[in-house]
Amino acid sequence: MQLLFSVTWGSVSGWWTPVCLLLGLLYAWLLYRQPSDIDKKIRYVLFAVRTIVVFIISFLLIAPLVRSVSYNPQKPLVLIAQDNSQSIKLFGLTPNHGWLNDLAKLKEQLGDKYDVREFNFGRDLKDSLSDKFNGKQTNISSAIHKLNVRFANQNIGALVLATDGLYNQGSDPLYEAKNLKTSIYTIALGDTTAKRDLLIGNVNYNKTAFLGNDFVIEVLEEAFQAKGETMRLSVSEDGKQVAGENIPVTSGNFRKVVPVKLNADKKGIRKFTVSIAPVKNELSVQNNTETIYVEVLDARQKILLLYDGPHPDISVIKQSIETNKNYEVKSSTIADMPQLKLADYSLLILYQCASNSSGALQSFTTKSKVPVWYMVGAQSDLQQFDNGQKAVQVYSNRGQMQEVFAQPVAEFSLFTLSDSTRSKLSKLPPLMAPFGNYRTSGANQVLLRQRIGEVSTPYPLLSFADENGRRAGVLTGEGLWRWALAEYQAYGNHHALEELLGQSVQYLTANSNRQRFRVYPAKNVFDEGENVILNAELYNDALELVNTPDVKIDLKSDSGKSYSFLFTRDGQSYQLDAGSLPTGEYTYAASAKFSNQNLTANGRLTIKPLNLETRQTAADHKLLSALAKQSGGQMVQPSQVSQLADMIRKNENIKTVVYEDKRYSDMADVKWIFVIIVALLSFEWFLRKREGEV
Repeated sequence: MQLLFSVTWGSVSGWWTPVCLLLGLLYAWLLYRQPSDIDKKIRYVLFAVRTIVVFIISFLLIAPLVRSVSYNPQKPLVLIAQDNSQSIKLFGLTPNHGWLNDLAKLKEQLGDKYDVREFNFGRDLKDSLSDKFNGKQTNISSAIHKLNVRFANQNIGALVLATDGLYNQGSDPLYEAKNLKTSIYTIALGDTTAKRDLLIGNVNYNKTAFLGNDFVIEVLEEAFQAKGETMRLSVSEDGKQVAGENIPVTSGNFRKVVPVKLNADKKGIRKFTVSIAPVKNELSVQNNTETIYVEVLDARQKILLLYDGPHPDISVIKQSIETNKNYEVKSSTIADMPQLKLADYSLLILYQCASNSSGALQSFTTKSKVPVWYMVGAQSDLQQFDNGQKAVQVYSNRGQMQEVFAQPVAEFSLFTLSDSTRSKLSKLPPLMAPFGNYRTSGANQVLLRQRIGEVSTPYPLLSFADENGRRAGVLTGEGLWRWALAEYQAYGNHHALEELLGQSVQYLTANSNRQRFRVYPAKNVFDEGENVILNAELYNDALELVNTPDVKIDLKSDSGKSYSFLFTRDGQSYQLDAGSLPTGEYTYAASAKFSNQNLTANGRLTIKPLNLETRQTAADHKLLSALAKQSGGQMVQPSQVSQLADMIRKNENIKTVVYEDKRYSDMADVKWIFVIIVALLSFEWFLRKREGEV
């Protein structure tokens, strides 16, 4: 680091410098002009000292600035990201993983001129290298993205990516790698040669079916180097075969989608095991079996979507909610409402129309406890809206609309949205909301607030309330169709919008029979390694949420192992994060004591195993070659890992970057200047004292 000083000027002209010098000379002349007994040479010294002191003091009064310049060298970062997924161990060419030892030596080989950081990844990115190879999923693009974010605005010289190129989560790594402006050196692990193997490539199925109906699952069967064999496919439940088919293998690289029809003859979560009988000399039998879970429902919950005029939001709302097969949405105009039987519906969605806009609708919403979701827009009559409910009041005299962005509220506790959905919602385009002031009731909880430009406001965009035993939701903006288009353009799906609307509908329709104590999992089937989340709700006699007493729960697996937990209070209700549990089927029994009553709730959930890493056996070195070529790096084989250090040294784009840091400060803040002033005055006093002048 180098530090340089120079004097610059603030708002005062530099011509004041000679004025300060003249002032110092004048002051010294006035002080020492009279003859005295002091030796002439000593008087000249005293004259000079006083001149310098007065000059410095007067110079400080004009507030000059001191510029300091420092130079900070930053060594190039060499990031090592090593694939720690199961496919490396199962299908790799190097079972002793000698390349991993060579990779660990790279930091030592590059020496002090490079800053080497080591990571491993599967589904998530973790620090340090690993030889466990136990990752259940592989997300290469996420690992690249997290490294890019973590070391943003730093001197990233190179990324060393050791993987077989197989990924089963996330987007194409080629797109994410474009955002990482550095050379990527890929280590081509695994074997691209297809071995003799039969496997289930994928099972496509609906996670929900309805009692008494037939449903179809589609099984992708693949076979390599097994021409002439017969694939014996079977589907079983509780050890009993319910379907089967024999498929002849007609080529060395065989793929076929086989539809299998099953029957939903009983309610609940049904577990089906899809398997292919192994053949002689098969590479792996772990990928011959896949387990799926289908929830069989007795009937769909009906939702009525009422509107006063056409709008593109209506189809977006209907399609997003109906991605959950448990819901059936009927859309209708207010004019056609007399032909409908409102009591058949579990939820009313009033899109830009108020509950008192129709006499029949007002009568129904007043007398029944059916939840209502109000959605406000440019076509809404705000006076009717305010009179029809008390959760949110909008005071707007102009009838104007303004753009508002969604800002998720961290304290919201009625239900849970995933972190990715919260992040996406904050980045989506604005909705159009009425311009004015907003007031919410005390029973209202806000999930999304309005952000106007960069200014966060307390105004609600999406909120929920539970008043007098009836749940209500309020969306104070229109333009959900913009969200649908923007999310698909950015991410290729509508997951955030579907989760937002689905979770909102689930909350509004839940507990329609008003059980006093209710416990339910965030979803019925969890993936292996996923945290198990359960929610609990407790109501008093007035059907108001309370969370005073403790809520206990016992989870018991099908193997007989039990897990006991205590719920934590979350807002007005309860929530439990039980962490990741072993795969299998679980029953749970929860209990709470309230008002001298022992309340209980029971249910089931399933944790299904993940076999994603066994679905592909041949490595994808084309992807690794493309990543290296696109970034200006190079692909190497595991036996060439020891040569990486020389390749990185020879890359002229990887070099130390020196950052110049300029800072300005008042000269009056420089302490050693005052030391000089005191030293000069002390020296002058000493000379005068010695000469008898003081």
